[in-house]
Amino acid sequence: MVQPQGLPPARRRVAPWADTVFSLLAHGAAWLTLALLAGIIVSLVIGASPAIKEFGLGFLWTTEWDPVKEKFGGLVMIYGTLMTSFIALLIAVPVSFGIALFLTELSPSWLKRPLGVAVELLAAVPSIVYGMWGLMVFGPILATYVQQPLQTLLTGVPFLGGLVSGPPVGIGILSAGIILAIMIIPFIASVMRDVFEVTPPMLKESAYGLGATTWEVVANVVLPYTKTGVMGGIMLGLGRALGETMAVTFVIGNMNQLNSLSVFEAANSITSALANEFAEAGEGLHQASLIYLGLVLFFITFVVLACSKVLLSQLKKSEGARS
Repeated sequence: MVQPQGLPPARRRVAPWADTVFSLLAHGAAWLTLALLAGIIVSLVIGASPAIKEFGLGFLWTTEWDPVKEKFGGLVMIYGTLMTSFIALLIAVPVSFGIALFLTELSPSWLKRPLGVAVELLAAVPSIVYGMWGLMVFGPILATYVQQPLQTLLTGVPFLGGLVSGPPVGIGILSAGIILAIMIIPFIASVMRDVFEVTPPMLKESAYGLGATTWEVVANVVLPYTKTGVMGGIMLGLGRALGETMAVTFVIGNMNQLNSLSVFEAANSITSALANEFAEAGEGLHQASLIYLGLVLFFITFVVLACSKVLLSQLKKSEGARS
């Protein structure tokens, strides 16, 4: 049969065995991922089983952590992990949004590339460097110029005074949350910038042509078009915040106490507790309780990701209803 003029000649068909091998490799990679996930869960459950049998779900809301008496509860670490991650997101999301908005909509062309590279380079800084900087430089600044003035201003004020109480040494939940925010800003900002740039220029130009301001274009065109990617970037940053170890260990104080809800009091997190105690924990309830903490962290991460998937599915449904 004569090939139509202008069309490339038909290429030889790939051998059937090559397609079969490729399919097997692709399926094997997918199943290997699931097998690794299942293996991690099973190993954590087996390692934590002595603590699960001894303390049950009461481990989650018990504050006592005494290796000598073998009395363990994970509430202090769970609270520290959730609070530091919440503070980090509270700071990082608006800052990252501002960076991405500036780079995609407002930045002059000569500044866009150098600033984008500088933001991405922040992600390459080792976490231990962030921790050392937080302990030796940022902590004293926070204590001198933030905590002490706030304590002077809010002394005697119900609730607010308690939030800033404690010795002004610059370590605690707030310090750890701010350091985490600095660490996750590059991840969230880079993802937001990339998804903002995939918005079709015609949509934005049409909105500008109708007289929309920059904020109206972003709020009514860019964000609705890229909300899935934005949520993905935020979840990526939250996952980094939940799992960060060394930076938090340096600045959170590593103290198992929940007597005060002050954001300046020394506290503890799941990752810092594991880093500080796992190497010295003997076999038995102490080691099993630490593994139990790891299982709880795994569960927290799973719940966060599941909630994000549900939220994204609801956003897609509502988008379809509006259309």
